[in-house]
Formats: sequence, C-alpha cells, structure tokens
Amino acid sequence: MNDQKNSPENPSDNSSDDPLNSSSDNSSGNPEQDLATRFPTAYTILFLLIIFVAALTWIIPAGQYDRAMNEEVGREVAVPGTYQVVDPNPQGFMDIMLAPTAGFYDPDSYVANAIDVALFVLFLGGFLGVMNATGAIDTGIRSAMRHLKGHEIWMIPILMTLFAIGGTTYGMAEETLAFYAILIPVMMTAGYDAVTGVAIILIGAGVGVLGSTINPFATVIAANAADIPFTDGIVVRFILLIGGLLICAAYVMRYALRVKADPSRSVVAKQWDAHRRLFLGKAGEGFEDSTLNRTQIISLLIFAATFAVMIWGVSSQGWWMARMGALFFGSAIVIGLIARLGEKKLTGSFVDGARDLLGVALVVGLARGIVVIMDQGMIADTILHSAEGSLGGLPELAFINLMFWIEVGMSFFVPSSSGLAVLSMPILAPLADFANVGRDLVVTAYQSANGLVNLINPTFAVVVGGLAIGRVSYDRWIAFIWPLLLILTIFISVVISAAALL
Repeated sequence: MNDQKNSPENPSDNSSDDPLNSSSDNSSGNPEQDLATRFPTAYTILFLLIIFVAALTWIIPAGQYDRAMNEEVGREVAVPGTYQVVDPNPQGFMDIMLAPTAGFYDPDSYVANAIDVALFVLFLGGFLGVMNATGAIDTGIRSAMRHLKGHEIWMIPILMTLFAIGGTTYGMAEETLAFYAILIPVMMTAGYDAVTGVAIILIGAGVGVLGSTINPFATVIAANAADIPFTDGIVVRFILLIGGLLICAAYVMRYALRVKADPSRSVVAKQWDAHRRLFLGKAGEGFEDSTLNRTQIISLLIFAATFAVMIWGVSSQGWWMARMGALFFGSAIVIGLIARLGEKKLTGSFVDGARDLLGVALVVGLARGIVVIMDQGMIADTILHSAEGSLGGLPELAFINLMFWIEVGMSFFVPSSSGLAVLSMPILAPLADFANVGRDLVVTAYQSANGLVNLINPTFAVVVGGLAIGRVSYDRWIAFIWPLLLILTIFISVVISAAALL
C-alpha cells in the first residue's frame, strides 16, 4: 500500500471529480504520488490498447478455424483440427479511429454489443439522480451508520458473500454497476474509502465468477463446449469459491481497518476530500439529522424493490440490459411522482444523473473496440492455435498450469466468459485426454483464469466502468489489488495442481 505524506483531510491538491481522471497537475513532492498524477486516464489507456492490438494484426499471421453450430451451446464453435492461414487483414489508421464507434454496435462471435450496456448505465445514472433529489439516500446513510456504529466492518464479508453468490450462480457482472453509487457512500460514512466500496462489489462478484459453480455464462457453456456434464468438477469449484471468498474478504477487511485507523494509508488518500464531497455531501457531516420522513421511506422501499426485481429478472427471467434499463427508468418516474419533485425537477435530476455516468458509458465502447480490432484482424484463432501446439505431450502438472496461464493471456483479449468459453474450450479441452487430465479441470482452469484477470482487465467494461463510478484511477486500483492477485494466483495453482494429481 502507498503511505501518503499529506493528510487526506488537507490534501495538497484539489482533485478533479472526473470519473475517469482522479489526477491533478500539482506536484506533491512525493514520487509515488507524482507518478499517480501523471498516470493516463482510462480513455487513454483503452485507446492505446486499441493501437497495440492493431499493431499485433501486422505481426501475428491471420488465421481461422472452421466453425459449426453447437445446439447445446447455442452458438457456432471452433472445430478442432481445422485451423488454416487466411489472407491478412491488418488494421490501419481508419480501423483504429472507427473501433470505438464499432465497439458500441458492431456484432461479432465473441462479445455482445456494448450499446445496451452503455444505455443501461445512462438510465441507471438518471435513476440515481432522481433518488438523490429526494434526499432519502443521504438521510438513510446517516441513519444506518448511527445504528451500525462500531460494527460496520462486518458489512464487508456479508456483502461480498452476497455478490459472490450472484457471481457463482449467474455470472453477475454488468449488473453490479448499479450498486457502486449506493455502497461507496455507506463505506465512506463508516470511515473507509472509495476503494473499499469498489472492492466489495468488484472483488465479491469477481471471486464468485472465478469459482463459478452453476454459472450458465461460464461453467455451463464451457462444459457443453468441452462435451462434459457441467456438474463434473463442481467440488473443486466449490473449493475455489469458498477459499477465494475467505481470502478476498480477509484482504479487504484488513485494508479497510487500516484505512480507518490511518486515512493517509488509503491508496486514494489524495482524493479523500474530493470523494467525500462527491459521494457523501451532507451525509458525511454527522448523524444528528437522520430521521426519514414518510415519503423518503416509501422512496427507499421502491429503491430496494427495484434492485430486487432486477436480480430476479436477470437470474430467472432472462432479462438483459434493455429490460433492466426500462425498470430503472420506470422506477425513477414512480419515485419522482411520489416525492412530488415536479416535472422540471424530475427530468432535470434524471438528466443530471445520466450526465454523471456519461464517462462510464463511453469507456464501455472503448473497451469493446479492442475486441473489434482483434476480431477484424483475425488474430484470435492464431493465438488459440499457438496455445494448442504448446500443450501437446505435457505431463499433468505442466499441462494444467500452462492451460491456466494460456487462458489468463487470452482473457485479456476476450474478457467475456461465454465468448472465451466458446472460443477456446472446443480446441483446448480435448487436449486434456492426451495429458491424462479430466476435461472438467480444463473448464475449471479456464473459468478461474478468466475470473482472476477480470478483476483488473482494462478491456472489461465492468472493471473500467466500476472504477469510473467510484472515481478510482486504474493505477490506484492496481496498487491496491496486486498483492491479492498474487495470493489468488498461488491459491488457484495449488488447487488445480492437486486436482490434476488426484
């Protein structure tokens, strides 16, 4: 962690409230802080990645596998043994400039369109804007903190467990974007920082995906593509889920307690005041005026019911972003009417809330543009074919660990769990037969690698979107999470290695 010389109550600069840029031009005299202030924004990082992947299309030979429809998976999957070199399609200047736009709507085989996610983010922002206009959230936070005073730390493992359940059962990812603006103020009022709130959601849901048990978008699709029942290997996945959750909860709790004891040890200490102004407003001033009126109580009940309906719809009714966006839009109208905001204040609050998350919506398309470049340049199958060749004839331990690291590398380019499963499992899973390793363990290596990478993956809209809402720059997130990534990597390697030998 980063020890800060300047007190968070008296930072050396006034940090910007730009959701993707928490830096300042002022020098602090601390080399680590000055490096953070010079670190590029998420927009720049993603655009540089687009350029990098475009450059790879000039170096890596273009190639493709034949694909055939798999009725169980519901998509076309690669056919093993059919890889062939094709005419190259290197991506040039115009392709790079078109990639961010194409990232919103251009369909491909691996990743769903990003426009629905971006629009959902805007509707979510509008909903939160209307809710904030009622004053119910500020008052509710003060009231909750008054009753929980002294026991706030236990919210961390409880909430992380709930998010992990969502991750392991239905691959909770984009849906988590709705919770950042709610949870971060609660954590900050409890004396923690914005990173704590981000970590509870992003790591909680992420470790659930890492240890997917019945996740239809990871385990089920991958198992079908590998031609095995999805229940094969479920014991190992439960070990990864429970062990990973315990590790992550302990790590976040330890960090939160350290920040509460000494706020200067926060990795975002320089943004402390800016974060409190943004996320708390009057909620951070004290608990004296913490009585909810009847209208605010009703608004909070509708607020909670909206999220409950969203979870029900996604987990059991097949809802996706359009229906979730409609739900938040309708709830915003209902809350505005009940709170008697009036037409002008209702619409103004909705537009202002959407404007606050506009930067988040933009990075969704930028992140997706990286995958567009790779797909148009036809290098994904070539990378997969190279992985296929490197795995042949290896002993059990070497095979499964190399499989894990191959999936780690591919996850940076194909962050979608379902997309990576459809791309890699038909090719890589059969190789397990020659290494005397169960195909179920290959599925486990894939999902744990994908879940691990998607805790930091800058090409994954959920990561850059969550950090943007939390006003946490990417370099500060890496400074916070890298020790945990190392611990999780060792844990995963030990588990899959032991499973390979049993």
